[in-house]
Amino acid sequence: MSHVAVLGAGTMGHGIAHAALAAGVSVTIHDLSNDALQRGSAAIERLFAKGVELGKIEAASATDALGRLEVFPDIEDAVRNADLVIEAVPERMELKLEVLGRAERAAPSHAYLASNTSALSLTEMACALTRPERFAGMHFFNPVHRMKLVEVVRALDTAPETVALLESVARQLGKEPVVVRESPGFVTSRINVLIGNEAFYMLHEGVASAADIDKALKLGLNHPMGPFELGDLVGLDTRLSVLRYLHRTLGEKYRPSPLLVQYVEAGRLGRKTGRGVFDYRS
Repeated sequence: MSHVAVLGAGTMGHGIAHAALAAGVSVTIHDLSNDALQRGSAAIERLFAKGVELGKIEAASATDALGRLEVFPDIEDAVRNADLVIEAVPERMELKLEVLGRAERAAPSHAYLASNTSALSLTEMACALTRPERFAGMHFFNPVHRMKLVEVVRALDTAPETVALLESVARQLGKEPVVVRESPGFVTSRINVLIGNEAFYMLHEGVASAADIDKALKLGLNHPMGPFELGDLVGLDTRLSVLRYLHRTLGEKYRPSPLLVQYVEAGRLGRKTGRGVFDYRS
């Protein structure tokens, strides 16, 4: 894989782009927002600068990698020469359908398409495509430069060679793939949101403080991050959106905690707003 187009310059989009650049791939990023493109590019530059500072990459290699990055506010320009297009826009089905349809029409006929969705139906997304056999899920994890897993999610019409290709790309990017048959929430989101939602119910009931619930799971269950720390990193609005989707598709056990709903309605979304379960403003 020599050229990857990433659609969306947010946290996941620029993280995926950084991983591809570090693997020697040429990358184009698209976002409708010029501000988002600038923030994403700056974030990629910081990741490479940190890698140089820590001795994980040579300065010349970082410079070479950044030289293979182009940004485009126009989606057609971003995908025109892509071998693989990875959609990483917000978790709204109507937006993903529009973006994927436009991308397929402008991309070369040999290109493969993937979505970084953490929960939504890949088969429904494939309805926007004329070549659904060349489309699958490619679910990366935040922060991309540290997390090794990629869920390669097989939709109803995904061809076996597409799955094999995306597994190969994941390994090229330094990740470990697992193959999942499409199901709401796949493997990780389905389990993880249950843990996070139960933590909110416990906090609401006064079982323990948020800090102590996080501490208990990190020290007692060997989780690298507590559920509130992770929720604030991912975004509580994203967590709530996934829960609502799983509640609709999988049933009552995924009903969102009223406290989580309150936090989102109050704009306490996590690190990106400066305040979630914890306060990051100081």
